[in-house]
Amino acid sequence: MNLTIIETGSPTLNILVTCLFVILLTYPILGGFAWFIGAFCYTFVFKHKQREWIDIPTEIEPFITIMVPAHNEEVVIEDTIEYLMNRLNYTNYEVLVTDDGSTDSTPEILARLMEKYKNLRVVRIEKNKGKAHAFNVGINFAKGELILSNDADTVPEPDALWKYVNYFIQKESRNIAAITSNMDVQNRSTLVGKSQTVEFSSIVGIIKRTQTSVFGTIYAYSGANTMYRKDALIDVGMFRQDRATEDISIAWDHQFSGWLSIFAADIIFFMEVPETLNMLYKQRKRWAKGGTEVWLTNFRRVFLHPFQNLGRTALFVDQTFSILWTFFFWISTILFLGRFLYLLFAGSTSDILFMLAVAFVFVCFEMLAGALQLLASLVIDDRGRKIKYFMFAPLYMLFYWMMNAVTILMTFIPAVKTILGFGTGVWVSPERRQK
Repeated sequence: MNLTIIETGSPTLNILVTCLFVILLTYPILGGFAWFIGAFCYTFVFKHKQREWIDIPTEIEPFITIMVPAHNEEVVIEDTIEYLMNRLNYTNYEVLVTDDGSTDSTPEILARLMEKYKNLRVVRIEKNKGKAHAFNVGINFAKGELILSNDADTVPEPDALWKYVNYFIQKESRNIAAITSNMDVQNRSTLVGKSQTVEFSSIVGIIKRTQTSVFGTIYAYSGANTMYRKDALIDVGMFRQDRATEDISIAWDHQFSGWLSIFAADIIFFMEVPETLNMLYKQRKRWAKGGTEVWLTNFRRVFLHPFQNLGRTALFVDQTFSILWTFFFWISTILFLGRFLYLLFAGSTSDILFMLAVAFVFVCFEMLAGALQLLASLVIDDRGRKIKYFMFAPLYMLFYWMMNAVTILMTFIPAVKTILGFGTGVWVSPERRQK
């Protein structure tokens, strides 16, 4: 009995290629079920979640530096600073803004706010060299041993600082490099914004919980709001300045250096998300490029020592199949369309119907797996308050998955160039809408 579906001329190669084909064909389905099971493990099996909060007296509060890298943020920076100065239930902290070559009115706004708040400091960088560079410069000026990264369009919940500190003061916490929090969408007025509520719940509610419960650590930080131990940043040489996603890169650097990173599902921060398709596409291109850069950077280290850390290897294999699946998707789509047109001109109606039926069944299974993943994430995230956004799940599964496939394909070569030394971390001014 021949179990292979691809003929290469070599029985062994036939089996290997067939197995790879089946894995790539079913990867989205298997991935959806895997993250669903991971959420179940986190909810009912994982025993090391933060369950008791310790009140921290004002006189012994650790000093915290809230770092706000900014570039042309005139629309949002004042509201963010006002919030950080007046809404946090913590006293022993400073806000340090690293103004990375802003050319709008951001410097004037910051100068006015510094006169108002004594614990606000601004470091002006004359030439735009990117968020990672701005953060690295700021580390040299930071007074706190704990540093909270906070994007200019992001605000943490009022209790966030003392909750972060609770993680760092627990027993056996000296090797904790970072605590990354749970992201929520702040602007939900558009269809694009509402659909991202589903997406971020899927990412945060499933993937990070699974990594935490199954592997004991996480491999990607929420760069918009993560608290770092300053010593851990310095230990790994701080942020890589030529990477598109410096937060993911340093998470892997921490893992290879033996540091522990934790996902805090009970600490919430609120972030402005892209509200137009053009803004969204630019953001996803950066994410896709950064993910591929991390994959290329660490390929050799994981491949040569696959049993050194099984969790790290498992995540790396997942990323590998994600990239391979993207190319498989586009190649198979082209072949499918070519075959369809051939049969159409040949007038072979029965073969066309069979092709469409097989494709329909596959898409149904993929949608089912994705729906289970998203439903589980919406139920466990924020105590089920986001379940009403499940109606936007079809948009996410059809449109966002397609966009991810496009952006990985479009950014693969630029990511390779970055690894070869031709990358840059310079950021482009974000598009903002006046409120």
